[in-house]
Amino acid sequence: MERKLLIAGCSFAVIAVILGALGAHAVEKVLEPQQLKSFETGVRYQLFHAIALLIFSQISLLNDSSKGVVFYLFVIGIILFSFSIYGLSLSKWLDINLKFLGPVTPLGGLSLIGGWLFALWKIIAHNSVNN
Repeated sequence: MERKLLIAGCSFAVIAVILGALGAHAVEKVLEPQQLKSFETGVRYQLFHAIALLIFSQISLLNDSSKGVVFYLFVIGIILFSFSIYGLSLSKWLDINLKFLGPVTPLGGLSLIGGWLFALWKIIAHNSVNN
C-alpha cells in the first residue's frame, strides 16, 4: 500500500503543479476571474491531498487496510472534487456543456472529508489501544 500511496501522491502532485502553471500562465487570459479562482481552488486541494497521500504512506500508526481506505477516499475525492472543478471552470472556454459536474464536486468534498475522518478515527483508536 505504501507504494500505491507514493505513486498516487507523486502523480497527483505533478498534475497539480502542471495545472497550476497552466492556470497562472495560459488559461488565466481566457477565464473570467471567478472561473480562475475556482480552477485555483481545484489545484490547491489536489496538491494538499497529494501531499497528504505521501505523508500517509509513511504513518506507521495505520495498517495497510486503513491506508487503503484513506487511499481510495482521497483518490476518489481528488478526481470528483478537483477534476469536476477543472471541467466546470474550463467548460465555457472549451465550449462544452459540463454543468452536470456541478453536483459531483460536493461528492468529492465528502470523500476527502471521509478520508480525513477515517484516518483520525483510526489514529485515535490506535493510540487508545496502546496507552
